[in-house]
Amino acid sequence: MKYVSTRGNAPALNFEDVILTGLAADGGLYVPETLPQFSQEEIASWAGLDYEALAFKVMWPFVEGELTQTELETLIAASYKNFRHKAIAPLVQTGANEWVLELFHGPTLAFKDFALQFLGHLLDLVLKKRQQKVVILGATSGDTGSAAIEGCRECENVDIFILHPHQKVSDVQRRQMTTVLEDNVHNIAVKGNFDDCQNIVKRSFADQGFLPEGRQLVAVNSINWARIMAQIVYYFYAALSLGGPHRKVSFSVPTGNFGDIFAGYLAKQMGLPIERLIIATNSNDILHRCLSANDHSRQALQHSLSPSMDIMVSSNFERLLFDLYARDGASIQKLMTDFQQGAMHLSDEALSKARALFASSRVDDEQTKACIAKVYAESEYLLDPHSAIGLLAARENKALCGDGPVVCLATAHPAKFPDAIVAAGVEEAVNLPVHMQDLAEREERCSVLENEARAIQQFICTNLNT
Repeated sequence: MKYVSTRGNAPALNFEDVILTGLAADGGLYVPETLPQFSQEEIASWAGLDYEALAFKVMWPFVEGELTQTELETLIAASYKNFRHKAIAPLVQTGANEWVLELFHGPTLAFKDFALQFLGHLLDLVLKKRQQKVVILGATSGDTGSAAIEGCRECENVDIFILHPHQKVSDVQRRQMTTVLEDNVHNIAVKGNFDDCQNIVKRSFADQGFLPEGRQLVAVNSINWARIMAQIVYYFYAALSLGGPHRKVSFSVPTGNFGDIFAGYLAKQMGLPIERLIIATNSNDILHRCLSANDHSRQALQHSLSPSMDIMVSSNFERLLFDLYARDGASIQKLMTDFQQGAMHLSDEALSKARALFASSRVDDEQTKACIAKVYAESEYLLDPHSAIGLLAARENKALCGDGPVVCLATAHPAKFPDAIVAAGVEEAVNLPVHMQDLAEREERCSVLENEARAIQQFICTNLNT
């Protein structure tokens, strides 16, 4: 399988090259040239498979010819062996035809573990084959950083540098990153917001001349195709658990960077019967504004109770636009240029296609707190703020979801956001799992740097392992 750029002016690459490349040379994102298609009969035959076996079925067409079946099976087994629930992604019912898909049973208590545990093991395999050393550079609004560090901390051929916005992630999120003290792990707190961090990453990928000869940058943000690929699996897993493919299932996804919900879109395109995909945003609502009012314009970023969604530049939205515009790279290049200048507007045809696939909601902090409190009062089920946004959006858009079940993606463990839980008025103590209960006592290591690409690039070069 070959992978092509959304902007149509970069060479097509194979799978291994794509995961090591990140952004395409033309600034676009890589997507498969064609998607695998699964029949309803084939999907139905997967009912009852455990998570690992299903992951192999879904991911194999994307890597066939570059990995062996044994290599992929070994990668999958290694990626999910440390999840704390045997189901890997268990479902919990919270209402009539309403389910929560718990994606927080991995090592760092967030859905990012599904993709980044896999990516870490995959990079280790590929780099050992190639006898190559790389530099991972990533930006995080909270959860990606810790999951990336956990996935790559033991990779012999990787130095990892993670940028997070200084004082704009939760204490638990920060400590999960800064208490990992391996020599190849470096945390940088940038004096800015997440979009500033992401901009520095994108600029660095566009011009890697600051690196010493023989080194290249690798992305762990959701611009890396391997992350999207791994996330497709749990849509199939949830749907099959609830009677799919014989009945349609809808999904509500709290999202900022559009990567997680784009994986759901791909699952639908591959043959999974999905009734509706619901884009759940916080007060940083650019995706909701785009879908509801064709207003994809930059606004001031707001710091919220759901910091992992405090994003105004949704990188993976470009991948959807590529399909909405019939895979015309020139159109995408123009849209991205317009957005860089402040705003872009979708054509009537593209907007109509998007609205046929997606619904959306905006949920502010007050609504988030109220949802946490309401669900806890109803069922003693405790949601983190991001997951609460997803569930409230599901309830607001229930009428668009037909008679089938609605699955809300629970993207993080509530213990990662104790301030939000307390603000919601839920007095029940939120304890970290046993393996993290000493987190507050662990030694931290972090460098606070100015919001300047050059300063961060110099720091990277100074701290590379030879």
